[in-house]
Amino acid sequence: MSEVNDRSRDIGPFVPAEDDDMIICRCEEITKGEIRKAVHEGMYTLNEVRRFLRTGMGLCQGQTCGKLVKSIIARELKVSPAEIEPATSRAPMRPIEMKIFAKEAKEVE
Repeated sequence: MSEVNDRSRDIGPFVPAEDDDMIICRCEEITKGEIRKAVHEGMYTLNEVRRFLRTGMGLCQGQTCGKLVKSIIARELKVSPAEIEPATSRAPMRPIEMKIFAKEAKEVE
């Protein structure tokens, strides 16, 4: 088992920091403190933090905040960011109205 996923080790208590109110994920308005607190509550991977807080799930899909979130998690776990597994990624997308698909279907016929 890697040291990162060893849930039995003690990473210490969550201690609020001066810059905890800094916005890290602009799309979802998630702060550094929220990310740090999530790690101390047991979310040790990018995917866990992402599912809990929605970091990297906004319009940019983590292109803006991904490295910052990874470094915050690594710092709280006292490991190298290279040890943190990358999050599942998807291409940035925008919602499309169904009438656009219908129009394309008519053009193909």
